[in-house]
Amino acid sequence: MVNRVEKLSLLSEMIAFAKYDKDIKNIEYNFLLGVARQLEISREDFEYLIEHPVTYTHLKSHSERIVQFHRLVLLMNIDSESSNKGAIKLYNFGLRMGLSHESISKVLYLMESFPNKIVPPDVLIDIFKTQYN
Repeated sequence: MVNRVEKLSLLSEMIAFAKYDKDIKNIEYNFLLGVARQLEISREDFEYLIEHPVTYTHLKSHSERIVQFHRLVLLMNIDSESSNKGAIKLYNFGLRMGLSHESISKVLYLMESFPNKIVPPDVLIDIFKTQYN
């Protein structure tokens, strides 16, 4: 399980991802706040992270990186105005996390075939398992 520093880093990374198009929209804010609660981060700490990002901490666990990538996929697609720019940003975040480019590309490709472009967790895990083995 991730520690507090890693949790703050995960949330900070997601905030940075949401800010790629300048402003965090209400729907993105509410999603991020929900993730903060799930990670047991207080609203005060969440608000602080919006203006003061923390340094990126690389997750050691491959499964935790997949979960974080899935959160980013959900965040990107929560905004119906997501663009090709968002997909490129997601791809780069995935690479920075140490995920395989083949898996990331496959997820981005398959997103188009799912309702609201949201890849189910089991499909996403299978994609990364196949590439990891």
